[in-house]
Amino acid sequence: MSSKEEKKEATEEQLKEEQTEETKAAEQTENTETQESAPEEKKELSLEEKYAELEKQNAELKDNYLRKVADFDNYRKRMIKEKQDAFDYANTAILTDLVAILDDFDRGITAAESAKDVSTVVDGIKMINKQMHGFLDSKYNLTCYCEKGDAFDPNIHEAIASVPADVAEPVCAEVYLKGYKLKDRVIRPAKVMVHMPGGESAKDDSSAEESAEN
Repeated sequence: MSSKEEKKEATEEQLKEEQTEETKAAEQTENTETQESAPEEKKELSLEEKYAELEKQNAELKDNYLRKVADFDNYRKRMIKEKQDAFDYANTAILTDLVAILDDFDRGITAAESAKDVSTVVDGIKMINKQMHGFLDSKYNLTCYCEKGDAFDPNIHEAIASVPADVAEPVCAEVYLKGYKLKDRVIRPAKVMVHMPGGESAKDDSSAEESAEN
């Protein structure tokens, strides 16, 4: 082979290599463009998915909120009803006990209508009275107080009247209405007539006379 032919073949091979390199470069450029456009498509899909996820979360939160609002409204209504029931039926226990006492009174009245001995009726009333005081004291801590001869205490006694007497300290001479305490609190003061010390009464009388003279 002549040198001329060898040069020709070398030139053709070089052209082929250049064409091959150009083809590879074009393919590489196309791949690069494809890769660059792919993230954009992927990014667009990601935003759509994210939007759909946010819509789903928003719907779930709205549903949960409405459920909580409904639960709270039901709770509020239930508390109002329970409070009203507690107020309406707060005295159920004591009223049930009083009904039993009323039953005893009914039986006592029936027995009294045919009784020939008054003392029998009196004894029945005393028994009912004792029973009533007993359960009020034991179950409800309600006690009555004040007997004739007790020392007068303005904190628990209400003086309806007073008369001078030969006493050292004011004394409950008559009990018109007994007082009642619920535990340690007075819920009704005893209404009494008081005997006042004679010296104090005399002093009051002299003061009254001086005032009248003036």
